[in-house]
Amino acid sequence: MNKTILKQLNNAKKASTLFGLSSHSDRILILKNLARELRKNKKLIIKANSKDLKKIPQSNPMHDRLLLNDKRIEGMAKEIENLIKIKDPIGQIFDCRNRLGLKICRKKVPIGVIGVIYESRPNVTTDVAAICIKSGNAVVLKGGKEARESYIILHKVIKRALILAKTNPEIIQFIDPKIKNVALDIISANGLVDVIIPRGSSNLINFVRKNATVPVIETGAGVCHTYVDEEALLNPSAKIIFNAKTQRSSVCNALDTALIHKKIAKEFLPKIAKLLMEKEVEIFADTESYKILKNIYPKNLLKIAKVSDFGREFLSQKISIKIVSNINEAIKHISKYSSKHSEAILTENKNKAERFLKEIDAAVVYVNASTRFSDGAVFGLGSEIGVSTDKIHARGPMGPNEMTTYKWIVSGNYNTRV
Repeated sequence: MNKTILKQLNNAKKASTLFGLSSHSDRILILKNLARELRKNKKLIIKANSKDLKKIPQSNPMHDRLLLNDKRIEGMAKEIENLIKIKDPIGQIFDCRNRLGLKICRKKVPIGVIGVIYESRPNVTTDVAAICIKSGNAVVLKGGKEARESYIILHKVIKRALILAKTNPEIIQFIDPKIKNVALDIISANGLVDVIIPRGSSNLINFVRKNATVPVIETGAGVCHTYVDEEALLNPSAKIIFNAKTQRSSVCNALDTALIHKKIAKEFLPKIAKLLMEKEVEIFADTESYKILKNIYPKNLLKIAKVSDFGREFLSQKISIKIVSNINEAIKHISKYSSKHSEAILTENKNKAERFLKEIDAAVVYVNASTRFSDGAVFGLGSEIGVSTDKIHARGPMGPNEMTTYKWIVSGNYNTRV
């Protein structure tokens, strides 16, 4: 293992023990400092971020994911303030019972050291740090080289917030992206790192899944579908498709595939085409939907879909469209191509809605709403460390509570077992 990385991991582990015992008021003070320091250093953050942006063409979807401006930095600060308002996730006693003269309960405790490996989203740096601070965890942050300048300034801001609160700054470890081939060191650091959370491309997630010896919480790629049923309200449904695809297309909960019931396709497709045209969305249409769209949608933005265009996370102003015969075919398609992130049905039929909710296997399942709502802040978690597509421990948007585990607390009166 790289000596520098080994030292950082050891420092994080040592610092995590004491920090896990810190009071909620101490952790709140750090978060208040962090929100204030973000606002105070906006100009420096934007200046550093601009150096990263210069390396990426604006046409590249990564450019939007990298961008930090006044509005986004203010949003980062507000999410930290949302975390402040949330109840302390640590120390809660729950699930108590009396057995054989013993009082047996569970108590929420921090996980310990969280390792997060992520790409091209500098805001993740403060989101993750703030959630780990709130939940009493230390964190090891390994970002990509494409956002190095942004990471460096944000780490300085976080460190300043910790020092002002007289807290050991070693609880936040920033791994310099210039150090090569260290991801493997982190994901195999048993005894030093308690859990790994990858956030980024399917290549990154697959690498971590295949090579980690430390437990992993997957935040899988967001291949998101919306099925528009024959009994949907068409005008509101068109607005949902437009919102889910274009409101911010570079994020994991943006819509990738629209499935349209054949009975409404001729009426509905022109409605969404009119809206998608405004944002110059490129459409990959199956044969049936292509026939309807070819005379009303710009030729340079309309293509016949290949098999590979389904089950594809676009992360840009692109969408695939398929006409289906019924809800059975829609569910079958989603089950085949879903990444188990966020899936939606638009319908006025309650039975179909209930069936969709029951049969679709995903972290978040919607009825008559945009998939763009899959977000920790929206769900009232304050912020999120990612959207888990796993089924064990945490699923969906993960906030401070998902960064805890528990231990059994047993009280007796010098009891012995017979």
